[in-house]
Amino acid sequence: MPQVKLTVNGKPATADVEARTLLVEMLRENLHLTGTHVGCDTSQCGACVVKVDGKSVKSCTMLAVQADGAEVTTIEGLAAADGTLHPMQEMFREHHGLQCGFCTPGMVMSAIDLVESHPEGLTEQQIRDGLEGNICRCTGYHNIVKAIAAAWPLMHGRELPQAAE
Repeated sequence: MPQVKLTVNGKPATADVEARTLLVEMLRENLHLTGTHVGCDTSQCGACVVKVDGKSVKSCTMLAVQADGAEVTTIEGLAAADGTLHPMQEMFREHHGLQCGFCTPGMVMSAIDLVESHPEGLTEQQIRDGLEGNICRCTGYHNIVKAIAAAWPLMHGRELPQAAE
């Protein structure tokens, strides 16, 4: 069996896996990082999104051996060591961008990549278009879009506009 060496959430990780093992399986079964979810096994739902070398990928469509030597960030790697949430996680919490929570890890990971790839700003339509690869069966996406819009200035070091009184 091939040995896969990764850096996961800033820490070295190694696992012996079958060549056909998907990255999502390695994360969940070998490394016990169960925040990354398996929803559809067909790359449709986005519940399995993680970052590989800084880009969001659906880990149910990537073999673990393809990630050998890569830096992988999962939902577990976003919060600070003291428990402070990543701005995207905080905005999902603050704006009620989740219900059952099953899609949330993949949604958050995709949203972070979306915000990082748009330093000039994001319109509501760009956010909605950027989430096309993530399915939430519980919400109407309205609060998810609000959360992402609110996280953008925080992630780009800009202040949130003050609410009118």
